[in-house]
Amino acid sequence: MESADFWSDNENAQKIIGECNLLKRWTVPYASVKKRFDDASSLLEEVDEAGDPELYSELIEELRLVDGALEDLEVKKMLSGELDGKNCFLSINAGAGGTESCDWAQMLARMYQKWAGKKGWQVEVIDSLPGEVAGLKSATFRFSGPFAYGYAKAEKGVHRLVRISPFDSNAKRHTSFASIDVVPEIEDDIQIEIPPDDIRIDTFRASGAGGQHVNTTDSAVRITHAPSGIVVSCQGERSQLQNKETALKMLRAKLYEREVEKREKQLEEVGGEKKDIAWGSQIRNYVFHPYTLVKDTRTKYEEGNIQSVMDGELDGFINAYLKEFG
Repeated sequence: MESADFWSDNENAQKIIGECNLLKRWTVPYASVKKRFDDASSLLEEVDEAGDPELYSELIEELRLVDGALEDLEVKKMLSGELDGKNCFLSINAGAGGTESCDWAQMLARMYQKWAGKKGWQVEVIDSLPGEVAGLKSATFRFSGPFAYGYAKAEKGVHRLVRISPFDSNAKRHTSFASIDVVPEIEDDIQIEIPPDDIRIDTFRASGAGGQHVNTTDSAVRITHAPSGIVVSCQGERSQLQNKETALKMLRAKLYEREVEKREKQLEEVGGEKKDIAWGSQIRNYVFHPYTLVKDTRTKYEEGNIQSVMDGELDGFINAYLKEFG
């Protein structure tokens, strides 16, 4: 990067900068943790000689924080997959159950937006389809931030809600389901060829909030990939062209992820099969009644403070997943 002709090839320069930034995501946090640990270690003898309880408490607190930062690095070490460092698209689809499931999908949408916000990621609404009475039938978000896909992939699967329904006048307990799908965002440097004959592009009017352009033009785009049956849609951008580009990017991402998963499955068959975390499997239960508990069926990790979970405190579940399956 310091060479005089570095910018003579702009495309290659951008690629190298990207590789450099990826390395810094590992080296900078490691150097910081190491320095803090070394500083604390050097103070240990001094604190012991001084016999100052306040200084001792401060040192213990610093070591506790260093230990937490080290644990974060250990979890992050699990994110070494080919796609883990990329941005991602997270989609939510309400299951059977009408209004109750649509409301659950909206609750999950809020939860994931809050979680991404705590991570410092940028969140964009790519597509949203409201329920007939309340909530969401489906929604897709783009999460942009370091290792977004690596962390968010832990959420792929079916999420089950048990609660007293606010839509039931008899105050009966209801069970609802919503499915989460997560795919990485594929940059332009990865070429996925999609023959024009393999796709069908439909346009329709966008729905929901979004300004004056909504419901005035056929700006929303739906693309169907015939060979795989994959369907993607986008209505979050202002123009049909922008929505088409985003939808194609989502389609390329899904097709690329399928190829990577196919290669990984072949490697697993050679090196030993891992526990299957398949799309459509129930991965987590959220119980609001008769007690409050969120429990992951894969790792058995659980949290009793259900409100904090719904406010985006998901790292405990995700770290447990990465430690077991990363």
